[in-house]
Amino acid sequence: MAARMPCPSPALLLTRLLRSRVVRHHHPAAIRVKKNGLATGILTCAAGRRRGNVLSSTKFPPRTIRCCSIVSSPRCRSTEDVLVLGIETSCDDTGAAVVTTDGRILGEAIASQAELLGQWGGVVPKLASEEHRKFIDKVVADALQNAGVQESDLSAVAVTIGPGLSLCLHVGVKKARNIAKAHRLPMVGVHHMEAHALVVRLIEKHVEFPFIVLLVSGGHNLLLLAQNVGQYVQLGTTVDDAIGEAYDKTARLLGLDMKKGGGPALEELAREGDPKAIKFSVPMRGPRYLNCNFSYAGLKNQVRMAIEARNIDGDEVPLSVATAEDRQIRADIAASFQRVAVQHLEDKCRRAVEWARRLAPSVTSLVVSGGVASNHTVRSRLGALASELDLQLVCPPPRLCTDNGVMVAWAGVEHLRLGMFEEPPDQDEPDDVRVDLRPRWQLGEIYEEGQSEARSLKRMGHHQSLTAQVRNRSSEAEGRPASQ
Repeated sequence: MAARMPCPSPALLLTRLLRSRVVRHHHPAAIRVKKNGLATGILTCAAGRRRGNVLSSTKFPPRTIRCCSIVSSPRCRSTEDVLVLGIETSCDDTGAAVVTTDGRILGEAIASQAELLGQWGGVVPKLASEEHRKFIDKVVADALQNAGVQESDLSAVAVTIGPGLSLCLHVGVKKARNIAKAHRLPMVGVHHMEAHALVVRLIEKHVEFPFIVLLVSGGHNLLLLAQNVGQYVQLGTTVDDAIGEAYDKTARLLGLDMKKGGGPALEELAREGDPKAIKFSVPMRGPRYLNCNFSYAGLKNQVRMAIEARNIDGDEVPLSVATAEDRQIRADIAASFQRVAVQHLEDKCRRAVEWARRLAPSVTSLVVSGGVASNHTVRSRLGALASELDLQLVCPPPRLCTDNGVMVAWAGVEHLRLGMFEEPPDQDEPDDVRVDLRPRWQLGEIYEEGQSEARSLKRMGHHQSLTAQVRNRSSEAEGRPASQ
């Protein structure tokens, strides 16, 4: 009997696929890629019946990922030379970046909508999408130029498909599909919150699964146990308002300059105030709230009443023209709000660590990411909590905490390594093809003790969570029935 040829490693197989410039039938049998005993991908020829281990959606329809002959190309000499373009347009910043699979950021660019936010006091979806359309071509071109590469040098394209604002997501997705179609590049549809969770692994190479994740931004509060790429247990989420939303609202009521962003502006003013001047109550304390969910609506209301009681009108009298006495009052309110807002994070993180250790006793890291993670007070106090609980606090650098193309590109790299990607769009795909966006898309499966009536749980839409989709694809790859 002839000796069986060893199956190539996932990294080698990925490199071969991405090196290829010509798709040809290679072998009638499927090549199953396994890692740690789990199916992470299946590549088949055109005659194969099984689908790739990828996310199923209208936007990225499940197609066969064909085996390719190896056609050498100077753009891809090794796995270190695999170049992934990431595109981010989920909300109010247009971002793009080129990242290699070994974690080098070759180039990035971003167009901020800070001026628009300051003018309107927040994000207006239609105006935000118009800004994305206005700048998307230039941002991508600048990222490529800064990286010293062209579109034809790329190996794959990753793009945020949700959650986010549909009008904004659509701009990035269309741009990504046009590039992928023109250059026959595989694509990765990225979950925005997973990108925030994974970007720390680009910077801190020692962060291994499993780890605990706190994601804090303008629209989301999430506590997760990250078990692997695409595999998360949701420990807690937002019941009503997220911490970033509370920061922005408080900043507007206090008359701060929103061009800096509500969070940074409030943090700066809070340094001048007394954090114990006003006795705001910490949300969700007591025996009724023995969970890891968040609520900032009540705190926002407390702040509003405190501001009204002191006759502060941020619209009529912005901070820039306030008297010294008025400024001090506003600083005290800002500092008192921030103290309680962060205490709420501490309370829920403490319980989340307890729950996570039941599921994965080996966890050693608490990762904090998202826009609010750039707040120095948040980092300092959560760092003290992590030390108390014998964990290492790990945060991305501030510039990678806010929305950016780097995190999307890196999430694409993480998925590509596991064989979770789609082949290029069809050459005859019309420009007006209907794309499946996921403005509400759950990331992880909910921990049993974390079940609640949270707003974000009731409105996640008809899509399965990312974790459920990855699990079902693995089941199909193994020939087992997918769970519902």
